Amino acid sequence: MDDEKTLYRGFGPVLGLPIHNGRLDLSGLPPDLDAQELFPPVLERAQEPLTGITTDGHVVPELFALQDTGWNPEPASKAATAFLDCLTPAQREDVLFAVDADEWRMWTNAYPTWDPHGLRLEDLGPAHRERALAMLEASLSATGYADARTAMKLNAALGELIGQYRDSLTEYGYFVAVFGTPSATEPWGWQLWGHHLDVHCFIIGRQMVLTPAFIGAEPTEADRGAHKGLRLFDEQRTAGLDLLRGLRPDQARRAVLHPSIRLQDLPAELADPVNGRHLGGPAQDNRVIPYAGLPAEGLSPRQRNSLLHLVKTYVQRLPDGPAAAFMEGIERHLDDTHIAWIGGSGDDDAFYYRVHSPVVLIEYDCHEGVFLDNDQPEPFHVHTIVRTPNGGDYGRDLLRRHLARHHPQQGVRR
Repeated sequence: MDDEKTLYRGFGPVLGLPIHNGRLDLSGLPPDLDAQELFPPVLERAQEPLTGITTDGHVVPELFALQDTGWNPEPASKAATAFLDCLTPAQREDVLFAVDADEWRMWTNAYPTWDPHGLRLEDLGPAHRERALAMLEASLSATGYADARTAMKLNAALGELIGQYRDSLTEYGYFVAVFGTPSATEPWGWQLWGHHLDVHCFIIGRQMVLTPAFIGAEPTEADRGAHKGLRLFDEQRTAGLDLLRGLRPDQARRAVLHPSIRLQDLPAELADPVNGRHLGGPAQDNRVIPYAGLPAEGLSPRQRNSLLHLVKTYVQRLPDGPAAAFMEGIERHLDDTHIAWIGGSGDDDAFYYRVHSPVVLIEYDCHEGVFLDNDQPEPFHVHTIVRTPNGGDYGRDLLRRHLARHHPQQGVRR
């Protein structure tokens, strides 16, 4: 490749990372890097009882309830059953887990340093792979499925762009797992996880929980190659800027935690080379994250609508009924919601924002390069995550309530 073709907006590829066949070899890291500091202890944290993200270590009680959202779960359960039925007994053993298994929490938005669970889509034949994707499509909204597939294709576009890591930067380098027995009434779910895409879908009757949901891209737009024209996060970026720009100066001063996102201008904990500004990434299921920034209780009606519009750009990945139920909960706690921002608000600026309430945590972060050599956060490398604090992630609170009501002898393991 000539220099022009290897550059993306003035930056070139990072070569020599110890990533092979979708895994990260820690022994291949430079000796001056401390792997334990760089990468969160995913497997160890997954063994801990799940409390959930809280503001002070204490769960806010009675936030969630079993309900009928009007969504029909049968297409999703039938698609999941069809996927499982096409597998060999050995493949079923690799992909199927108990509904409350620890494997729900064993994921990373980078590359695993451990023996990963589930089946890698790359290793499935085209027909089996399509059945796995059909399970996703039947569970998500059209927007949600499109976002997931775009993230997968942008991962392949990155491999094509830099011409390296072609066994890892692929469209299908993602692991799929199924939890419980697919059903229209009983709890079950699925997980798709890998580089820049980690989606956890818990289904119980006509309810769904779609968190944690990590979606990212480097770069956010494919400007050449087989996937030219694909883009992610336009809505989330525009809605965030609209919200901040609509604040009064005194409100903006409270919302903006740091006016610069340049790494030398931030405290060390906000300049992490793996997680960036993210607080709710992998292995952070029980993290204490105090509220910060601007409380929403003083927002004007127009500002509140702007905040809700921003939230909807993430919630719209759910099908209609569960999306409406999620938004109703968010609106009930809108006065307890906080908006935090790091960085500028110009059209071309890199920035981070967080929307945090008792029932939702949303983070959007412009990141420094991993496979491209930008050493400062850039708008074309974005990480986003949505979580349900206070024990709602992975549908765990709903599972506990369901078992207490219908299977009191069983209970949730953790």
